[in-house]
Amino acid sequence: MRITVFGAAGEVGRRVVAEALARGHRVTAVVRNPERAAGLPDGVAVRTGDAASPEDVESLSAGQDLVITATRPAVGREPELPGMTAALLSGVARSGVRLLVVGGASTLIVPGAEGATLHEMPDFPAELRAIAQACADQLAVCRADDTAEWTYLSPPAELLPGQRTGEYRVGGDELLSGPDGVSRISMEDFAVALLDEAERPLHRGVRFTVAAA
Repeated sequence: MRITVFGAAGEVGRRVVAEALARGHRVTAVVRNPERAAGLPDGVAVRTGDAASPEDVESLSAGQDLVITATRPAVGREPELPGMTAALLSGVARSGVRLLVVGGASTLIVPGAEGATLHEMPDFPAELRAIAQACADQLAVCRADDTAEWTYLSPPAELLPGQRTGEYRVGGDELLSGPDGVSRISMEDFAVALLDEAERPLHRGVRFTVAAA
């Protein structure tokens, strides 16, 4: 596949790029600052572009099979995320390319909490509320869009660097937790799940989630 990755220089984005390359896909990594591309793997085509520009998104996705966005705004700029996502949806609608969105966990329903979502729980960290709200707004933007083909993947509560096992569980709108009660997955296995969805689409126009097996 020919895959364009926005946010390719971020922690999740780098792992997505590496996983896609390992599977033999042709990857175009998009960064806003060319200096951030220094650590990307060999074999990736680096392009400069802005995910908040529908024109850039259209240009960088034209002729591709898939666009993956793993973009995250800097601290203090979280409210930019929904607008950026709207630009991505507009750009891929013009180019006719499917969009896979790396989203947030904040809107996942907590089992046994009477329908409350993760960011509605009283013990949700205050320092994460801005990005949680931005991700909630991001998902709403996707769900309101009827012009693009999109899929939104929410991580579990903990998404950290770790090991690639190649195994994970799949869910819908409910938070997934392990036997120890912890909701987690490694960034490496999250990238596996994302590329599995890229290669074998099962969640068109919906949000789904994954967690460690």
